[in-house]
Amino acid sequence: MNYIGTDTKEGIIRRFSEYVSSGKVDFLTGVGIDFVFGRREGPYVWDAAGSRRLINCHCNGGVFNLGHKNPRVIQALVESLKELDIGNHHLISEQRGLLAEKLAELTPGDIKYTVFGIAGGEAIDLAIKLARGYTGKLKVISAEGGYHGHTGLALAAGDEQYRKPFGPQPPGFMQIPFGDISALSQSIDHDTAAVIFETIPATYGIPLPPHDFYPRVQDLCRRNGALLIIDEVQTGLGRTGKLWAIEHYDVVPDVLVTGKGLSGGIYPMSATCFRPQYESFFKANPFIHVSTFGGAEVGCPAAMVVLEESSRPEFLENVRNIAEIFARGFEKLKARHPEILVRLRQLGLMMGIEMVNEQCGPVMSRTCYDNGILSIYANNDPRISQLLPPLTIDQDLAEEILDRLDHALNDAKKMLKL
Repeated sequence: MNYIGTDTKEGIIRRFSEYVSSGKVDFLTGVGIDFVFGRREGPYVWDAAGSRRLINCHCNGGVFNLGHKNPRVIQALVESLKELDIGNHHLISEQRGLLAEKLAELTPGDIKYTVFGIAGGEAIDLAIKLARGYTGKLKVISAEGGYHGHTGLALAAGDEQYRKPFGPQPPGFMQIPFGDISALSQSIDHDTAAVIFETIPATYGIPLPPHDFYPRVQDLCRRNGALLIIDEVQTGLGRTGKLWAIEHYDVVPDVLVTGKGLSGGIYPMSATCFRPQYESFFKANPFIHVSTFGGAEVGCPAAMVVLEESSRPEFLENVRNIAEIFARGFEKLKARHPEILVRLRQLGLMMGIEMVNEQCGPVMSRTCYDNGILSIYANNDPRISQLLPPLTIDQDLAEEILDRLDHALNDAKKMLKL
């Protein structure tokens, strides 16, 4: 049975507009990026008609770290379907136990326990619930311009634009400028349950905090009895050249949240991982949080393969080597395009192209598309175009991306009259 190209592109767009989202269709057709995913393989996606190919440098925020249709991940899921289904979230699970044991082996320091979910927002919700339940406190501090998901407490911890249309936020949440240790020092107190940051905030344009920022954040949390929650939904699983981005800062958080890439792009999976002392909250309340599809047994073997692949030393070394190619390449691009290009914000293959004004990001999304690259701008800082290629790309493809970006920058300068 075929699932791709069963209708014309026009027919697919019409049906999506009529039954899913007319707003998305109006926006995407209006900006000339009416791309419909068809065939996909490795770092590439083709439109539904098969006539146009893009290099995926968006990767759905890190979902496709291992590329599209990774053979090992697919094989694990195919084999698991022969024996497993969702399972029962109320009961003891062999597969969830094995996957959690692997996460305990790979997460920093003494992080040991895991509760599974199906998406990053759900996992962040749980992290905040755990912090409040364990400490008995209400206050949660997060970053202005941050993004932690569109659900409940995760929404309240994110930037105002995502929650304002839905009325007053839940009590206890406040935002401070990211990377500003002085602002945190003035805001945190003994009523604070948690401080939550994305290690590197993607939607805020991939700003890199000072190297001493997280050690100082951790110190403030400890002195005030607050939990440090680190959101690695996008930065985790090798994106920065280490398995977890927080490892660059020599900090072991109280809670680490991962998702997106843990799915392998195949089966939804997220995880809230925490240090042993916080399991006492769930020991007393073992059914206080449940997720019917969280950690579905049929998906656990696929996530296990993701962890095995992402943690291989050779895999992480390749990420660092390819990152060096981009770093050198952007120095050349900056010399060629000083009118528009400011710098590359980069840690491994977590990259943001910083440009001169807020018109640049949206325009670059279009000119990248025209030049065969799928890339979007950072919604909370439109000066920045996100560049998040699969972590499996080789030197030749990295150089091809740089060449295509060169053309995209030229086109953007013309459109912006720079």
